[in-house]
Amino acid sequence: MPLQQRSARSQQRTVLLVGMVVLLAALLLAVVLASVLTHGKQEVSPKMLKWKDRGTTKNLQEVILGRCYSYVLARYPELGHKDCLEIWESLKHAFIYKNPCNITSEDYQPLMELASHPIPCNKSLFWSKTNDLAHRYTKSNQNFLTLEDTLLGYMADRVSWCGDPSAPGINYESCPKRSECESNPSSVFWKMASKMFAEAACGVVQVMLNGSIEAGAFRNSSIFGSIEVFNLNPDKVSAVHIWLMHDIGGPQSESCSGHSIKRLKSILEERNFKITCEDNYRPVQLLQCVHNPDHTDCRLCTNTTSTP
Repeated sequence: MPLQQRSARSQQRTVLLVGMVVLLAALLLAVVLASVLTHGKQEVSPKMLKWKDRGTTKNLQEVILGRCYSYVLARYPELGHKDCLEIWESLKHAFIYKNPCNITSEDYQPLMELASHPIPCNKSLFWSKTNDLAHRYTKSNQNFLTLEDTLLGYMADRVSWCGDPSAPGINYESCPKRSECESNPSSVFWKMASKMFAEAACGVVQVMLNGSIEAGAFRNSSIFGSIEVFNLNPDKVSAVHIWLMHDIGGPQSESCSGHSIKRLKSILEERNFKITCEDNYRPVQLLQCVHNPDHTDCRLCTNTTSTP
């Protein structure tokens, strides 16, 4: 009898040990399977979309906030209160976690309303293919403002951003060019900001164009030619002064009597604007000559012509 009891206990221990081994093996198998499945999911998880332009500017939040505070507190405190944190949040929500080819004007509308401010009459300066020269001029002459001298333009100038449907919702590697998709974050933003800048213009407005471009100084496809010129308000704008600048030592491909300038004048006349055009507006040409004081063009920089 005692032998039978010992035998039964031994069998129970064996069964128990086998059961524990089987259970441990099952747990180990479950852990291995879970690891494999998790690793597999990581491999097939959605990746950032790839584009041809540079990605979102690093430390974008700090850049936008810094520029905003600098503009409203140091450069133009007369604007009064502007909530820079709210402005940043509005910009971020316009593109984060969104496909960068599906951005709409509605996405940016809250930002436009938060950052807008009045533009003093007679100060608006529009430009096309004269980016560097126009902004060198507004830095030396505070009587004029380009779009990039407004709060919206100042914050966004030379900065890029775009979102992506996958985490973290912002693509720092690449963003789409306009040639890849029209409704990208940068194009939609600048079109809206340009429209708002033109609508705010009043009094006499200036436009600085490049007369050294072979294709013509005025282009219908440019931001100025497709958006700004058609959003100037004839009831607010009394005249448009065209400054046709030529590169120092560069070709003089077009003058105020050129074909593209005639096309621009025709558009403006149809909208009942008074127009003047001046080749090589002297104050701007003098600024060009700072870097080329001995060039022949600079010794003759008083020879400008003005046409109605």
